[in-house]
Amino acid sequence: MIARTFRAPSVAARAMLHLPLLGIGLLCAAAPLTKAHAEDGGPRSGGELTFGVTTEPVCFNPQRSEQQNSFILIRNFVDSLIAKNADGRFLPWLATEWTVSPDGKTYDFKLRKDVTFHDGERLDAEAVKFNLDFVKDPANTNSAGQLLQFYEKSEVVSPTEIRITLTKPDSALLESLASIRLGILSPKALKSGDRLCSGGPALAGSGPFLFQSYTRGQSISLVRNERYGWAPGYAAHQGPAYLDKATIRFLPEYSVRAGALSSGQVDVIEGVQPTDIALFKDQPGFQLLVGPSGAQTSFTLNINYTIPPATDVRVRQALRDGADIDGLVNAVYLGAVRRAWSNIAPDNPFYNRALEGSWGNDVAKANALLDEAGWTGRDSEGFRTKDGQRLSIEVGYPQPFVRDNRDVLIQGVQAQLRKNLGFDLKLRLITGGEWAQQKANGSWTIYPNTYLPADAAQELQGNIGEKGFIQAVADKGDKELFSLINQALSATDVEAKKQFVDAAQKRAVDLAFIVPLFSANYQLAAKDNVRGLSFEAQLDSPASLHDVWLAEQ
Repeated sequence: MIARTFRAPSVAARAMLHLPLLGIGLLCAAAPLTKAHAEDGGPRSGGELTFGVTTEPVCFNPQRSEQQNSFILIRNFVDSLIAKNADGRFLPWLATEWTVSPDGKTYDFKLRKDVTFHDGERLDAEAVKFNLDFVKDPANTNSAGQLLQFYEKSEVVSPTEIRITLTKPDSALLESLASIRLGILSPKALKSGDRLCSGGPALAGSGPFLFQSYTRGQSISLVRNERYGWAPGYAAHQGPAYLDKATIRFLPEYSVRAGALSSGQVDVIEGVQPTDIALFKDQPGFQLLVGPSGAQTSFTLNINYTIPPATDVRVRQALRDGADIDGLVNAVYLGAVRRAWSNIAPDNPFYNRALEGSWGNDVAKANALLDEAGWTGRDSEGFRTKDGQRLSIEVGYPQPFVRDNRDVLIQGVQAQLRKNLGFDLKLRLITGGEWAQQKANGSWTIYPNTYLPADAAQELQGNIGEKGFIQAVADKGDKELFSLINQALSATDVEAKKQFVDAAQKRAVDLAFIVPLFSANYQLAAKDNVRGLSFEAQLDSPASLHDVWLAEQ
């Protein structure tokens, strides 16, 4: 067996141990962002914090949630097997160390002996095995199973040792095990059924806070886990959290969130709008923190190319190139975010920079493609027609996922496609249940989203791979694209993996299976006395409140 060390490994070691090769951009962008002052005398315990967030989770169970914004809440009460550092190394958390077999198919983990779930159950190898088997079992409704694509089985070697066996090497397994989506829950809680989505004390993780209560449409309450002593390897301190209590308030209106912070009703907000940045950046009494853009995908229109008229590559390419995405992104976000060229974010080391400038904003070409495809008629409203049918595709945007003016950006694309091409791009807000049904039967047409986790091959699989949104109609999907993604997932050599990921990104963009719009990142604004705020590298989003403390005002 080859022992996994926690030193910064060489390129060869990274390949052998399935670690991503991180570029300087991600290293800098993902470094913990904190604010502290020497005169404060260091961290102190006590106090309550109120955090205003944009989105109310549909489900609080990390193994079932598909909302990225839910994870910034869930991380406070759910731990992972291992942790990911800002420099890309994987560090201890619930597991203290691990080894990987030479063929990359067997992982042995040693677990902490002192971890207790919030319901009083102890964490041991049986609990970890139960979680992994539970997630992998298709009989259990969850969205995290795709992270264990090559998982074969787990074996309990001893109460503190577990062996994971894969059917083939998985270049992203450590990334998966560091993900909140594979967060470890009490087996007793998992056996209790679907009510875990509703949160509350029944959702028993092992994190630094206990989920005390949930008032739908208003807030959740978290209280300090006094027994906590197993923080991740990147944490600023060990032991219990500093805060006594945290209240997470759901404030979907941008102006309401900013006003709540300005007036002192809340201590921290996320989803700071470009027009509100000046209220907090470099202003007395406030601070603004900007997170990285590498772990999540860019905000992208994913096209179901198995349903007409999107089955015609010329229609998809016209949709991709018929609008000025640069101009729209700048108009909506005022330079606060970057326009995207791929669904892999630009701070990710597997981002294909060769795609920059290779597509988009070519109205003449887009019109020529539609003429060539036979969409030459016009109806009374000026939309293109063919055989009496309007050129129309729907964007079904689940209402619970709408945030950060992303619907406004799509409306801008919609307006330009109508004006420039006579292309009817319909935006319809749908329910989470309708989206789940569409995904299950493959009837969705365009789905706008960002997606975790940080591993590029997993991102591609989850979005455009055969196990992704198109899974129900994968038999009609692009086999060459699927092959590239699957080879990237199995590659244990970093450079080989990058070649497959680069090729998959290029094919997805060239054939317009996707239309990337902008590279998202989190922006936090807070009172000046809130210290220890940071971003988790595996999420790109705000880390748990474990290291957060309140200085005297």
